Amino acid sequence: MLFLRDYGDTEVGGFGIAPSDDLLFVEDIQLVKQVCSWVHVAFDDESIADFFDREVDANRRPEQFARIWIHTHPGDCPRPSITDEETFQRAFGRADWALMFILAREGQSYTRLRFNVGPGAEIELPVCVDYSRSFLASRPDAWEAEYLTNVHAVQPVPSESAEWEPVRPSPLEEDPTNSWFESWFDYAADDENAEELLP
Repeated sequence: MLFLRDYGDTEVGGFGIAPSDDLLFVEDIQLVKQVCSWVHVAFDDESIADFFDREVDANRRPEQFARIWIHTHPGDCPRPSITDEETFQRAFGRADWALMFILAREGQSYTRLRFNVGPGAEIELPVCVDYSRSFLASRPDAWEAEYLTNVHAVQPVPSESAEWEPVRPSPLEEDPTNSWFESWFDYAADDENAEELLP
């Protein structure tokens, strides 16, 4: 996360991967193709679908790979923005539970767990690194390759216009109000498809 936060000057987003017996323990982070600015991240629908398919093929259940939304803030404030709140509600509001984690500069972080079933509830959680568990060695070359493959930054046009233009050509033309999760959730919620998704 520190590497992803500090590599560029924009937000970067991804999904936390958790083991089946400890759904709040993030053991890996997976990026997907995205267009990012200093204030938002927009995921590519096709890349999301490919990621979800790979995770299902690896015998992971949705709660292991599609409930923890992780992103960075290029500033030093980890509190969610209005855009973050709208995205969290829109993209994860139909899941039975979801978690939003934000890592800002200078190590500040914010984590909130939301339950969307029953009466619903939200709680802010502390975060720590569990050094008692084994973990792989640092892989900065692989992390850089993943970043460069998936993260497409945009910057303001040097004028009074509020438009944005890509820093480098991007294959994505992403609407930041996309509903990728809703589409996949509808697919997974279908009884026939749900059977395919279960290991």
